[in-house]
Amino acid sequence: MRKWLLLALVVVVIDQFSKLWIDGNLFYGQTIPVIPSFNIVKAYNPGAAFSFLADAGGWQRHFFSVIAVVVSIGLVWMLRKNSTNRLLSSALSLILGGAIGNLIDRIAYGHVVDFIQIYYQQWYYPAFNLADSAICVGAALMIIDSFKKQPDVAH
Repeated sequence: MRKWLLLALVVVVIDQFSKLWIDGNLFYGQTIPVIPSFNIVKAYNPGAAFSFLADAGGWQRHFFSVIAVVVSIGLVWMLRKNSTNRLLSSALSLILGGAIGNLIDRIAYGHVVDFIQIYYQQWYYPAFNLADSAICVGAALMIIDSFKKQPDVAH
């Protein structure tokens, strides 16, 4: 169990350091081209994924914070139950770390700091951060884990 919580903590630390660096070194909206189709951009998201409810007037900050706390508690509970399943525990730990990383932003700033921008020609994917990436990778690992053959359980 400890190693899975440590993995979640590593995600939180890397996520927070990256956001602090972006916040301290770029001005809002500043874009730094890295390679074709990939920029670093300083953006704020007061909503959820894809700026869902971003213009809702402020109540969404508390709403998404409560959801993140409840989900995090559930993830820790699931980690305790499944700590011997390495793939599932890795997935849960990544999601937990990402949820906590974005929760810290919501509580501290009232928005999430995003900075990774992927685009193709005139099409831009919404900016995101390392916490979002950890959540997506964790979700993908959960899906992969769901395809593993489960032992037959006698009824």
